[in-house]
Amino acid sequence: MAKNVVMIGSLDTKGEDYAFVKKRIEAEGFKVIVVDVGVIGDPSFKPDIDADSVAKAGGESLASLRGKGDKGLAMAVMTKGAAEIAKKLFKEGQLDALFGMGGSAGTAIISAAMRALPLGIPKVLVSTVASGDTKPYVGTKDIVMIPSIVDVAGVNAISAGVYSRAAGALTGMLETEVPEVATKPLIAASMFGNTTQLINQCKEIMEKEDYEVMVFHSTGTGGMTMEDLIENDYFVAALDLTTTELADELCGGVMSAGPKRLTTAGLKGIPQVVAPGCLDMVNFWAIDTVPEKYKKRKLYPWNPNVTLMRTTPEENAKLGEIMAQRLNHSKGPTAVFFPLKGLSQLDSPEGEFWWPEANEALLKSLKENLRKDIPLIEIDANINDPIFAKAVTDKMFEFLSGK
Repeated sequence: MAKNVVMIGSLDTKGEDYAFVKKRIEAEGFKVIVVDVGVIGDPSFKPDIDADSVAKAGGESLASLRGKGDKGLAMAVMTKGAAEIAKKLFKEGQLDALFGMGGSAGTAIISAAMRALPLGIPKVLVSTVASGDTKPYVGTKDIVMIPSIVDVAGVNAISAGVYSRAAGALTGMLETEVPEVATKPLIAASMFGNTTQLINQCKEIMEKEDYEVMVFHSTGTGGMTMEDLIENDYFVAALDLTTTELADELCGGVMSAGPKRLTTAGLKGIPQVVAPGCLDMVNFWAIDTVPEKYKKRKLYPWNPNVTLMRTTPEENAKLGEIMAQRLNHSKGPTAVFFPLKGLSQLDSPEGEFWWPEANEALLKSLKENLRKDIPLIEIDANINDPIFAKAVTDKMFEFLSGK
């Protein structure tokens, strides 16, 4: 049976482009299901799922959207509707891959549908904004974005090549067999450059006992991805030892993972061992991007593109409250470990970010706010020291054994 490629796009303005790609994909032996999300005009060819069906899936009729003439509302409705249609088609076994093309508006609608699908489903999006900040479109999913080079506004000498290769990328993904890989129970772990030594040690210890540790870089997207995969039951436990994204969320840094961070493992009830790794720092890009209000703070250029700012006692006290509030909802085995000789590589005795009073404020706040049945274990070591790695992995093994 031929696999189904779903194409989502605005057929009123980009019908020629979609007809071209549809023909290319069908020539490779795949069935194409076209979903129209155009609101303004009529489609240039008949789709399999019309724009009115998409609008209704988003909570309005197409006639209502046209009558109101509110572009923002139309965007919101069609974005929601496209995602609902994609989920429905996938659930019914009618979607094996998703393809789309568009400008900024089309990219927003199509990428929402792609983010509604599981990992592993091929997703290719040709976009005019693919060379910019793609985080809002990709999120935590495996979306391939290809720069359109020219606007998605007709088939020409340049776009024909871009569209053909994009279609080839999608069909190639569908034709690729993924080999079975032996799997072991998966442990999620959060890591940053300043906690690399810790996580490498933990990984070695856990993998000797036949667990596999999957590491996520705590750069905002990394934390969000870890939370999403935990929610989707990929992991049996979490070694969440680098919670630095909370500091970015609090202080306006560039690597916040949002309010869901440090919540999912607890709500799922899987064992979690947590530490305030790198809560001594907030992340900004190059030093000239640091907000004016922070210019006189302790700053450290980690590399030419990343600047770290030391958190204060006041900020750390607040971070302790945030950690405790989120962990207090935990339904499963939970423990917090606190390294008394520093939260990162930089925050070690005589290190650039060593500030005992700031760390003490964090520890005090955790003691005051953490649920009393959640152990808070102090270790007289830096977070990267072997003794700390042994302590957190010993506790994890204890949780996993059910003792």
